[in-house]
Amino acid sequence: DYMIISVIQSAGQGFAILMAQQFGAGDEKSLQKTIAHSLILVTIITVLATVISVGSLDLVISLLQTPSEIAPMTKEYLFFKFSGLAMAMLLNYCSAVLRAFGNSRTPLFAMVMAAFVNIGLDLLFVPVLGFGIAGAAVATVIAQGCGGLVCLLTMLKLPCFHPKKEDFGRVEGLNIRLLSLCIPMMLQNMMISGGGMIIQSRVNLNSISFIAGYTATNKLYAALELAAVAYGFAMVTYIGQNAGARQFRRVRRGFWDAVWIALFTSVLIGVTIILLRYPLTQMFLNGEGQSVVEAGMYARRYLVILNLGLPVLYTLHIARCTLQGFGDTITPMLSGIAELAGRVATVFFGTAIFGTDAFFLAEIIAWIASDGVLLGKLFTTF
Repeated sequence: DYMIISVIQSAGQGFAILMAQQFGAGDEKSLQKTIAHSLILVTIITVLATVISVGSLDLVISLLQTPSEIAPMTKEYLFFKFSGLAMAMLLNYCSAVLRAFGNSRTPLFAMVMAAFVNIGLDLLFVPVLGFGIAGAAVATVIAQGCGGLVCLLTMLKLPCFHPKKEDFGRVEGLNIRLLSLCIPMMLQNMMISGGGMIIQSRVNLNSISFIAGYTATNKLYAALELAAVAYGFAMVTYIGQNAGARQFRRVRRGFWDAVWIALFTSVLIGVTIILLRYPLTQMFLNGEGQSVVEAGMYARRYLVILNLGLPVLYTLHIARCTLQGFGDTITPMLSGIAELAGRVATVFFGTAIFGTDAFFLAEIIAWIASDGVLLGKLFTTF
């Protein structure tokens, strides 16, 4: 699920990089052509992603070594999620375009609204109507569609978004340039999520209590990373527009300001989550007995380790998105390779030293490896 969604996100983000640069440079003619061709490409990518993901469900479930008792539910959930990828693309593409034009409020509102719609429909479809796991998946798809519609209606009202019929005509090298921005980002996210799948397959070989604890903390991971992702989106737009306008002094100042803000935020979030680790983890662990106690112990240990490494993760997002704003998507892709290598190597070779803690430390090692690649490139660039 995460891998396919990350591919969808990469398409919108990659296309938006060029839009932000052209918008910053005031090149409206080229901007309209870029918008038109990105619409064609994003449609093709959505269709391909839907067909491939739905067609490979059995293979994915097998590779993940999903326990047989939950495999049918997993397949049902993923089938409905993948069948609705067009809604995910609508939300992510329109959000990326709006941010490229400097509108970050509407994407935020759309995502918050989608979250509440998702919760409301979950409560309606699952416990009230009894749709089960399929209801949860459909609720997510509908929520994404609602958020995407809000962004689309706002996008259509923008004066800078009005491609004409002739803008869809062939432009030498434009599609290649757009794909050269988004494909490395897709590969980067696929490698990162692929590493996560490898780790999950190894996690599934452990006890049920360990799997439950690990899964409980991973449900909180998105909340830990939320501010970092938001800063990253802001940096892509800020860097892209200023690079397009050749304002490189502002670029450097903005990068360092963002780093300090991100570090402060990560420490604040980390301390808060560590202090609240007991009630937070218990939200995702129900029942009684020794296995639940053990699951809580694993979940809290993993949560503490993750939060201690948050400054590394937040720096990673700022550095990666700064380079992407410049149009450099190759270095972030290489950082994805480093992240994959660090994560997998730690799990496969670190368990002999750290035991099950290797699964927790793998995230920190992966972030450090990725930061090494990104910061090395940035320091030579700046």
